[in-house]
Amino acid sequence: MTEPLFAVRHLTKRYGDTTVVDDLSFDIAPGECLGVIGPNGAGKTTTIRMALGLAQPDGGEIHALGLRMPRDALAIKARLGVVSQFDSLDPDFTCAENLLVYGRYFGLPGATIRERIPRLLEFASLSHKATAKPGELSGGMRRRLSLARALVNDPRLLMLDEPTTGLDPQARHLMWERLQLLLQQGKSILLTTHFMDEAERLCSRLLVLDHGRKIAEGKPRELIAQHLEPDVVEVYGQGALDLRGSPLTQHAARTEVSGETIFFYTQDARPLLDALSAHPHLRTLHRPANLEDLFLKLTGRQIREDG
Repeated sequence: MTEPLFAVRHLTKRYGDTTVVDDLSFDIAPGECLGVIGPNGAGKTTTIRMALGLAQPDGGEIHALGLRMPRDALAIKARLGVVSQFDSLDPDFTCAENLLVYGRYFGLPGATIRERIPRLLEFASLSHKATAKPGELSGGMRRRLSLARALVNDPRLLMLDEPTTGLDPQARHLMWERLQLLLQQGKSILLTTHFMDEAERLCSRLLVLDHGRKIAEGKPRELIAQHLEPDVVEVYGQGALDLRGSPLTQHAARTEVSGETIFFYTQDARPLLDALSAHPHLRTLHRPANLEDLFLKLTGRQIREDG
């Protein structure tokens, strides 16, 4: 069996009386993308902060690349790549200079960094912006520059904390393309995200957190099959919520309501769709169950405030 590149065992973190990470264990294998999903306050960012030695665990162990955090924090961080939620690019330096200065933090020779810069800018589709400063770039360009900067030390493991938040769809897709290239090159990725389509597209395995605890773990499609009915019919429009107590519910294993939409979860949608034809004023969407359904079933539909 392949030794995990990164291993967390019984990790715990408390702030005052609140336990934000609660007896958490997981592994990341070489070449794997592990996605960590969960509502606000689930403990995702705190877990990454402990993995980077930025927060001290109250219990448990973190092993990375054959070393131990926090004892070997400097040696571990020298072999990691990190993209945080918020850009930390230096606004006074050009794109190329940002890469050069960051590479020096790792003690890399200037010649080595300069040799890598053209390849990194090309990888980020920023070769034409080498002399531009971050303030002149779009949000998507800045995120790709942050990713290129995280690769300057040629890390085996990347930690990405919500790397596409705030990006438009085109920029997100380009970022996904770059992350998939890194996985094809054998890099490992720990990814936190609020985007279920991102998690399903990139992650070979998922960890679902809620209130600091692991509530599910596995491959995306296997988790969906394990926890959900295969067919979902969304019904919305005036009067849709009146169907909650109607005979139509006999065609579904369960129903849920979110806003003005009622969700029917079923093993076979045909009888339900036939019955809904008697309600032509209502709008329907028939689709397979997806990760968003899984997320909402496991963690609930209520809005969570940050923190």
